[in-house]
Amino acid sequence: MDGPGPAKKLRIQKPAHFVEVDATHSSYLKNNSFNVADDDITSILFSMKEECGALAHALKIFKRHKVNLQHIESRPAKNSKQHFDFFVVCDKNSNGLQEAIKELQGVSSFLQVMARHTSSDAGSNEVPWFPRKIAELDRFANQILSYGSELECDHPGFKDQVYRARRKEFADIAFHYKHGQVIPRVEYTEDEIKTWGTIFKELTKLYPTHACREFNHVFPLLMENCGYREDSIPQLQNVSEFLKDCTGFRLRPVAGLLSSRDFLAGLAFRVFHSTQYIRHSSKPMYTPEPDVCHELLGHVPLFADPVFARFSQEIGLASLGAPDEYIEKLATCYWFTVEFGMCRQNGELKAYGAGLLSSFGELQYCLSDKPEIRAFEPSETAVQKYPITEFQPVYYVAESFEHAKEKLRTYANSIPKPFALRYSPYTESVEMLDCKQRVADLVTCIKGEMGILENALEKLE
Repeated sequence: MDGPGPAKKLRIQKPAHFVEVDATHSSYLKNNSFNVADDDITSILFSMKEECGALAHALKIFKRHKVNLQHIESRPAKNSKQHFDFFVVCDKNSNGLQEAIKELQGVSSFLQVMARHTSSDAGSNEVPWFPRKIAELDRFANQILSYGSELECDHPGFKDQVYRARRKEFADIAFHYKHGQVIPRVEYTEDEIKTWGTIFKELTKLYPTHACREFNHVFPLLMENCGYREDSIPQLQNVSEFLKDCTGFRLRPVAGLLSSRDFLAGLAFRVFHSTQYIRHSSKPMYTPEPDVCHELLGHVPLFADPVFARFSQEIGLASLGAPDEYIEKLATCYWFTVEFGMCRQNGELKAYGAGLLSSFGELQYCLSDKPEIRAFEPSETAVQKYPITEFQPVYYVAESFEHAKEKLRTYANSIPKPFALRYSPYTESVEMLDCKQRVADLVTCIKGEMGILENALEKLE
């Protein structure tokens, strides 16, 4: 049986770091000088007027409610010369923490609680950490759920020490990778290329009739530009450069399985965390986890399609700052779209999910009369249970990638966040639209774009 490939890629786990939440109130944690990976701490950022004893007054609030402080920083506020910003790290288990936060809100002009995850008693101001700049993906890239040779006992390569050592080589490459670096080239062995060739040969027989038109449009371009051949495994760097030219997406090597929150955060910046190793040669048509065949044959082609790229990024943006229960729902939507999605084209069902397009068996099964087919509705799809060790009994169909994107955007608006987000492709960063000035700046930007649109329409007329 063909394995579904990404069975463990989306697994819920708490994020591992705190960093800046607001660009105006930022850079407090640049050096990670204290243990931000501790589940028992809460970080609070607040602003107060520059008055004699302002900090002392704030500290008295913490003392009165018996909140233990582990770290304190202060600096003049960037957006007001009359205010100072204070950043504190406190013991989350302090009994009076919530009362202290409420009292501090009464005397602060700005207050933001930064936490690893949102809990029911945390209050509306508690926001999980998320990266604001593409380089900040480095902060969690190695917070993985498994590493290199750490294989489950039922893994085909569990007893193969040579294979396990090879897996560690790939993991080490990814572990030392930083944003902006060239992805190291890998010299694949004859055995690895043979495994790739077996999969490549069988899948390319099905693509013309089973894959969506966008996939079939891009795949020949990958053969022409990135060395997609039966006798050669493409290099991640070459593929990443191709995607960057097409849609701005890029690949980043990953040493193991990321949490759902971290994996989805990468998509917000048009970054796909990709494995570089290949499945065990004893079972070329099966893999219990994502491998380079799944990534390059299943995922990559559609990341080169502009509309699908926007849809994928939309899921990532929706995840930034979302509570854990919504991360799980977005991960499920991802599962039934990017991984196992189907669409309707010219009255026929076609596959676009990577888990289908990299699985010879399931690609045939999904278009048979055996599975149940439902229309993609994010609110319903998000709560659908699914198996990870067998073919899917249910698939969700999108009328088009654009239609799916609009539905997902509407669903994302229901996620409780105290701010909206905007991605800037120029700086490869996200901006929180949490104050009037930033909204006004966005309006000005949109007006400028509308002026360009009006000018173009006039010239066409």
